[in-house]
Amino acid sequence: MNAVASKARRAGAMLTVFLKEVRENLRDRRTVLSAFITGPLLGPVLFVMLINMQVSMQLDKIDKPLHVPVIGAQYAPHLLDALREGGIVSDAAVADPGQAVRKQDADVVLRIAADYGAAWRKGEPVQVEMFYDSSRQDTSSAVERVQKLVEAYARQQGAMRLVARGMSPGTAWPVLVAKRDQATPQSRAVLLFAMLPYFFVIALFIGGMPLAIDLTAGERERQSLEPLFANPVARWKILAGKLAAICAFSCASLAITLFAFAVVGQFIPAEKLGMELDLGWHFAGTVLLLMLPLVLLLASLQSLVAAFAKSYREAQTYVSLLMMVPAIPSALLAFLPIKAQSWMYAVPLLGQNLGIMQQLRGDGIAADQLMLCLAGTLAAALVAMGVTAQIYRSERLAISG
Repeated sequence: MNAVASKARRAGAMLTVFLKEVRENLRDRRTVLSAFITGPLLGPVLFVMLINMQVSMQLDKIDKPLHVPVIGAQYAPHLLDALREGGIVSDAAVADPGQAVRKQDADVVLRIAADYGAAWRKGEPVQVEMFYDSSRQDTSSAVERVQKLVEAYARQQGAMRLVARGMSPGTAWPVLVAKRDQATPQSRAVLLFAMLPYFFVIALFIGGMPLAIDLTAGERERQSLEPLFANPVARWKILAGKLAAICAFSCASLAITLFAFAVVGQFIPAEKLGMELDLGWHFAGTVLLLMLPLVLLLASLQSLVAAFAKSYREAQTYVSLLMMVPAIPSALLAFLPIKAQSWMYAVPLLGQNLGIMQQLRGDGIAADQLMLCLAGTLAAALVAMGVTAQIYRSERLAISG
């Protein structure tokens, strides 16, 4: 009976601290605005708006006639006819094609050599120069469109020359490459949504950050920690109650973010790009499961970092620097061709990124990978929580100044 009563008292103390912190922070408009509105909703809306703008710009360039300045158009009328059939409108020549492209006066410029006609009649190769700027991402579709049309015209004319000489067109292409793209419409969505896991981690971070700062540095600055520690309650129970409150706000922020992506994701014209996007309940449930141990890890790290600050503003600076850490795994997976290994799932943040990307691709996450991800992150969370508990045992934590 004594053991049961002792456990009940411990649970009651933690619950009291938890309810106190949740109730007080729900009254704080700044905390509610940051945790439940600005962070969870603004990110998904801005992300989808940028994706839609980028897709719309690319689709407009594909559907509409493309104006291309052509230097020496009079030397290759048949080439110009072929380009016109492909939706290319030849504009007046420019004096300096390189400068026109660099100044963004034109996406791409064609220059046809003056000896084009003479070389063509002799059956010799002719040269068509294409000026473009590869550093401009918005012109890639226009450059590819013009290049494909010129190459298609070259292949057609080459085949006709061979036929005129009594030869098979296949003579010029002894090896043909048969492309077998194994990407599915759902897996292609990864090309646009490589940074999606970062938004989920940031939702956790922003959701718990105001509480983590206020419940440590904030209370320390207001000198309310010392009276709290004077109560006959073990320090680890106070910490557990505070961490539970931070985790509750973080989970709520993540849930709102997942719901927001599920809603706004329906407005992304993925099908026009040959993609399939599924951000529904199954995806959201998997993300929540993967993120559960990360919630405790981030809450412990935020509390630990904020505990070293003497004021609320100083803690904001420290914790904001910590926010850059979650971007590292997303950046690695977005820009480096990393092949996932089993041990990577046990690395906090990296494992979550890999799992979410697999779910987004439609491959799903294997049971052993899921267990490694949960176990690895939970172990790191317990270590961080233990270090934070040691800080809470120090009397210096309650002293301001």
